[in-house]
Amino acid sequence: MATTRRQFLRLSALAGSFMAFNKSKAVELINDHSEKVIKPIVISTWRFGIQANAGAWKILSEKGRALDAVEAGVKITEADPNERSVGYGGRPDRDGRVTLDACIMDEFSNIGSVACLEHIIHPIAVARAVMEKTPHAMLSGEGALAFALDQGFKKENLLTKTSEEEWKAWLKTSEYKPKVNIENHDTIGMLALDMNGNLSGACTTSGIAYKMHGRIGDSPIIGAGMYVDNEVGAAAATGQGEEIIRIVGSHTVVELMRQGFSPEESCKKAVERILASAKKRNKSLSDIQIGFIAINKKGQHGAFCLQKGFNYAVYSPEINNQLINAKNLI
Repeated sequence: MATTRRQFLRLSALAGSFMAFNKSKAVELINDHSEKVIKPIVISTWRFGIQANAGAWKILSEKGRALDAVEAGVKITEADPNERSVGYGGRPDRDGRVTLDACIMDEFSNIGSVACLEHIIHPIAVARAVMEKTPHAMLSGEGALAFALDQGFKKENLLTKTSEEEWKAWLKTSEYKPKVNIENHDTIGMLALDMNGNLSGACTTSGIAYKMHGRIGDSPIIGAGMYVDNEVGAAAATGQGEEIIRIVGSHTVVELMRQGFSPEESCKKAVERILASAKKRNKSLSDIQIGFIAINKKGQHGAFCLQKGFNYAVYSPEINNQLINAKNLI
């Protein structure tokens, strides 16, 4: 019997090794479709991604670095007072203070982030300074502001007249009820693949309108709001940050691409995971949005969202800066 048992265990081990080999081979085959690599390419969330992509494309089309492209691209949105969910013009928290979050990541896994930053129009530039000029990954609040001022950034009032008037009107009811899509909150996430085949990403937002002061969503959190793995791909998130953080959403999307799933499939599976998590907590997601965008090393891109209404912009040699409606789960 002992000999038989040893033989059985040996055969089981061999079978396990064979299955592992086949799984590895399967992933290799899934990833190798022999398609040409599409580069450069930049994708970004929501309709304001069109203008942001145009800024990024100026750098990418001249063989510039993806990191420079994503920073330049999202800065266009940050500086636009008509965009009410990012940077200057962003809606304030319940205390009337405009607080900004941003993160950036390059092809070498260098990261920088700022959270709850006030008075600086371009938090993405401060995040890059954190990445390149400090030993830290994230600075927040007064410390982030002090660092920004020390680096020469200008202190400004970010509360526009329109935002202030809306906030004062909101104070009459103080009803905290975020809307599903872009109406009173959202994020620009941008991902780029440059001519050298390198990826970078950026994410920046003013967060949910009339949030509690100090609230931080997914956007400045590397792995949640945005993530880059230069061997695999990159992803960015938008929507209800509290739900995205629970599954480390953007990192999850990238890991799914590593397993061989397409960008769109990976985004879909991440959205499904968020919905499953909510069901376990008996939480309805009927009044919120979750969206992911993703790009892999071949320049293939995709997106998926929880509810109808999310779109993303794509600029590549094959797609001339178009807005694409993402598929939705419910």
